[in-house]
Amino acid sequence: MSTSLTAEDIATAIESLAAQIRERHPAQPLTIIGIRSRGDEVAERLCTLLAADDRELNFGTLDISLYRDDFEHLRENPKLQGSDIDCPIDDATVILVDDVLFTGRTIRAALDALSDYGRSGKVELAVLIDRGHREMPIQPDFVGISLATERSDHVWVCLESTDGEDKVLVSPRS
Repeated sequence: MSTSLTAEDIATAIESLAAQIRERHPAQPLTIIGIRSRGDEVAERLCTLLAADDRELNFGTLDISLYRDDFEHLRENPKLQGSDIDCPIDDATVILVDDVLFTGRTIRAALDALSDYGRSGKVELAVLIDRGHREMPIQPDFVGISLATERSDHVWVCLESTDGEDKVLVSPRS
């Protein structure tokens, strides 16, 4: 296993995401919703950077565990973390945030979960890492890092609040 990205790479990628969002939405109110787990930490860091813009900014977290089409993950990690969306999303511009975009299935589940909170005006997708290999027609609007991987590779994103350090590890699956 090798470290593909450092803490500095991750910080630069999140700053890039914030810059891309600012460019597309210079003064517009935004609702930033992070997908648990790790997408929520990326979203929180984005909110910190975007808060300097003196704009209306809402933050929430979304647990998609029960919306996934692969319940195998519940055996490995049965802890449901719950969603926390305290702001109305009806007609809002929502930026959904995740750490890694791979097949697109997580985002499909997130869109289903998000619809339980209302009908947003627009939903855009921001990802820290886009590694390709889609199985669904889902593409990000904002990308921090495009990472070339083999379909069989495993990408581990470690973030400070969750894992104690920032790094990304890529390894071939055995």
